[in-house]
Amino acid sequence: MRQLFLYCVIAFGLMACANGADEPAVLRLATTTSTYNSGLLEEILPDFQEEFNARVDVIAVGTGQAIQLGQSGDADVILVHARSREDQFIAEGHGTERWDVMFNDFVIVGPKDDPAGILGVPLAKDALKKLADEGALFASRGDDSGTHIREQKLWSTAGIDPTSSTDTEWYLSLGQGMGDTLRFAHEKLAYTITDRGTYLALQESIPDLVIMVGGTRIAENVDDSLFNPYGVIPVSPEKGVDHELALSFAMWLTSDKIQKQIEEFGMEKFNQPLFYPNATE
Repeated sequence: MRQLFLYCVIAFGLMACANGADEPAVLRLATTTSTYNSGLLEEILPDFQEEFNARVDVIAVGTGQAIQLGQSGDADVILVHARSREDQFIAEGHGTERWDVMFNDFVIVGPKDDPAGILGVPLAKDALKKLADEGALFASRGDDSGTHIREQKLWSTAGIDPTSSTDTEWYLSLGQGMGDTLRFAHEKLAYTITDRGTYLALQESIPDLVIMVGGTRIAENVDDSLFNPYGVIPVSPEKGVDHELALSFAMWLTSDKIQKQIEEFGMEKFNQPLFYPNATE
């Protein structure tokens, strides 16, 4: 199936001051759609831009594409969530070091009437088996994102290849970002896997989709396979990137000040964080 990839570039820019200040440097940040769709980057990036007199050009794509941009030198730094791919990126010399930043979790969401009867199933693999058995409509991002990579692993753990069955009309591979996938699932009354942060951020616009597996907050999620860590990696200077600015970004993102800001993001509106900081010195 042909896949249509989401590729959007957002400039969080600060113009040079009229008093003759130096033109801002430009940092190219390739990151997941979840950090953008949730509103987190819009919340925290102005601080970096002011402190470092820099403009951040955000390329919001799936993790697979973000990693490819780092490999080709078309990004200075990547912020992604697929640990095996991140470790491979470092091992192959494309990045210099991975820094823990934050985590949230994945959840399975679906229509309120829950035609497959998975509400409250504790483990994702068991819920997915039931979805496959029932032939319940399932929307996959299908875009080689961190969420898609995790979804594939969960299907494998369940012993199911949803693309190999003779009857795959129930499994829809969209090639879209998380926000578009959630909106599609809402419109078509389908199930899907999402990171909790993006779901909460968009919840008001998708009222007919509710969390089926994972609980109402991360403390209620008993399935370790749904844990979702994020890491930041400055791209190797051998790629011709601004490694110094990328390194400054990684240090800033994992600083106590910004970690506290991440911890508080979402609390006022959702009574829970959308991401949980976990940087270490």
